[in-house]
Amino acid sequence: MMRQDRMPETAAAAKEAAVPLRPAATVMRLARLGSFHPTRLSFTRSLIRRMGRESWRFHRRQRTLDASGYGRIVYEIETPRGRLSFCGFSNPLAPEERTDRVIAEKWDAAFALSAGRIGDDAIERLGRSTPRQEVARYGADDLVLSRANRSVRLFDKVAAALAAGAQPDLGEVVEVGYLMRTTAVYGNGKFGLADLPRLWRDGVFSLPYEAEMLTVYMIRQFSFDLIEHIARIQNPAGAVALAQLTRRALGIGNATGLGMAPFLVSHPMLFNNWILARETALARVRSVAAATPGSIARFRQLLDRAIAHLGQWNTDDERQQARILRLRAELAGLRASTIQGELFGGARPWDRLVRAAEAEGSLEYSELVNSLVVELQPELVDELEATTGSPERDAVDPRMSLAALKTLIETRYGWALKVDYEDPRQRYLFWYRSAEKDEPRLGERFNEPGAERELPLGIGLMAAALHRALAALPAEALSGNAGEFLLEQPRWRGILRRIQSLAPLPYGEIQDNLLGEACLSIDLLRCKLAIFGAAKFDPKSDRWTRITLFQGAPSIEELADPDADDWAFPAFPL
Repeated sequence: MMRQDRMPETAAAAKEAAVPLRPAATVMRLARLGSFHPTRLSFTRSLIRRMGRESWRFHRRQRTLDASGYGRIVYEIETPRGRLSFCGFSNPLAPEERTDRVIAEKWDAAFALSAGRIGDDAIERLGRSTPRQEVARYGADDLVLSRANRSVRLFDKVAAALAAGAQPDLGEVVEVGYLMRTTAVYGNGKFGLADLPRLWRDGVFSLPYEAEMLTVYMIRQFSFDLIEHIARIQNPAGAVALAQLTRRALGIGNATGLGMAPFLVSHPMLFNNWILARETALARVRSVAAATPGSIARFRQLLDRAIAHLGQWNTDDERQQARILRLRAELAGLRASTIQGELFGGARPWDRLVRAAEAEGSLEYSELVNSLVVELQPELVDELEATTGSPERDAVDPRMSLAALKTLIETRYGWALKVDYEDPRQRYLFWYRSAEKDEPRLGERFNEPGAERELPLGIGLMAAALHRALAALPAEALSGNAGEFLLEQPRWRGILRRIQSLAPLPYGEIQDNLLGEACLSIDLLRCKLAIFGAAKFDPKSDRWTRITLFQGAPSIEELADPDADDWAFPAFPL
C-alpha cells in the first residue's frame, strides 16, 4: 500500500459544504443503495484508524492447540478506555456438518469478545458455552459472540504451503480472500450479552458496530495464528510464517442473508445518520474550490488502485458480473480522461466529476466515484464518523393537525402514493419471522403460507393507507389533531409515529416499495454491508451474498504505520 499524504485545501473551502446534499429521491432508491461501495467512513476503516491513533496493544495471553489445531487462543487488547479479552475456540467439524446456513449447530471455530481481563474460570466457561453459540447463555461482561468456518478452497492449501517453507499462491489467496468465513456476529443483549447502553456507558466502544468489527478483525488474527500453528506441526523445522503481503490479502469472509435485510427499515434514525454522514462527506469534498497537484496525484493513484481492484473482483452471479464488466470499462474511460488533465481544471472539479458520473454512468460507477472522491480530503471527512450513532427515539406529536399530517405524507412519501397497491405485483412479497430460528424471511404472498405473520416493513403501503384514511375525512375534520385521531383509530399509531418522527431526517426512508415483485432484498444487504466496509460482493441469489471484510487491512503489527489507513480498494501484484 502506498503512503497517503493529506492535501491542503485550496482557497477558503470550509467544512460547511457549499454544494448541497444529494436529495433523498436520488440517494434512497433501492437500486442505488444496492450499488454502494465502502468509504473511509465505513466501520472497518473507522476502527482501523482508531486502533492506530490510540496505539491499541495486542497480547496473545494463551495458545493451547493440539496437533490438529483444535483448542483455544486467548488475546488481551489494551486500549485507553480499558482492557478487552478475545477468546477463539477451534473445534473438530465433519465435512457433512459444515454449512453457512443459520440452522447449523456446529462450526470450525467460535469466538467471544469480553470486557476486561477475564479470569481462567471465565475462559473455561466460554470454552463450554461459545461453541454452542445461541443455545448457551452469556454474562454482562461478554460483548460479542461469533462463529466461523474454514475456507474449503484455501485453508488446507495455505497450511501445506507454509509447512513446505513457501508462501501460498497469491492469486488464489486474493481470489478467495479469507481463511475463515463468519456465519453470524451477535451483540446488543442477545443470549445475555451486554446491551448497547451498557456497552457505550461503561466500555471501550462509542460508535455503531465497533465491537462487532473488532471481533471480525480478531477472527482474522486468530486465523493467522491458527494456520501458522498447523504449519509448524506439519514441519517444525521448515515451516514459515505468513508474509506481510499474504496477510494483507487475507480478510475474513462472511455469508449474509435475509436476517440482516429488515434492519435498515426497522432502524430508520440510525440509517438516516449513516447516509447523512456519507452524503455530508461527499458534499464537503465536492465543495472544495480547486484541485491541488497533491489531490490530483492522489486521485490518480486511487483510480489506478480501484481499476486493479475491479480486475481482481469476479463472481459467478451473472447480474453482478455484468455490472463489474461495465464498471471496468467506465473506470478505464475515466482513467483515459485524466491523462489529458482537463478533468481537474476549473472550479470545483470533484463536484463536476460526481455530477458527470451520476448523469452519464451506471449506478455502480457513480457510487464508486463518490467513494474515491470522499477519500481525497480526510481532514473534511473523518470527524463525521462520530455522527453515525442514534438513540432511536420516536414519539407521536399529538398536537399536529390532520391537515398538516396529510401534507407531510404528500411531501415526504409522494413516492409511496404513486404505487398502485391494488395491483397484486405491488403486494407480491411479505416479510415474516421464521419459527425455527427467529430470523426474518421473505415469502411470496400468493404462493406461500405465512402472510398472517407479516412484519410491518411495507412502509409505503402503510403511509399510502394512512393518507387515504385522512383524505376520506370531511374537510372540517382535518382541523383536528393527531392525538384525537389516534384515540378514535389507534391502529394508525405505528405509521403515524414513524412519519412524524422521521420528518426532520432526510434519509430515513427507502423510497421504494419493499413488497413489490421487483424488490431485490440483495440491495438492502449490499447497502448495509458496504457501510460496514465489505467488498467483493458475491451474490449467491437475490437473497444472500458472500463478502470479504478487512481484505487489504493492516495487521496488528502495522496499525501504527503512517500509511495504515491507506487500504481503500485493495489490489495486489499478481
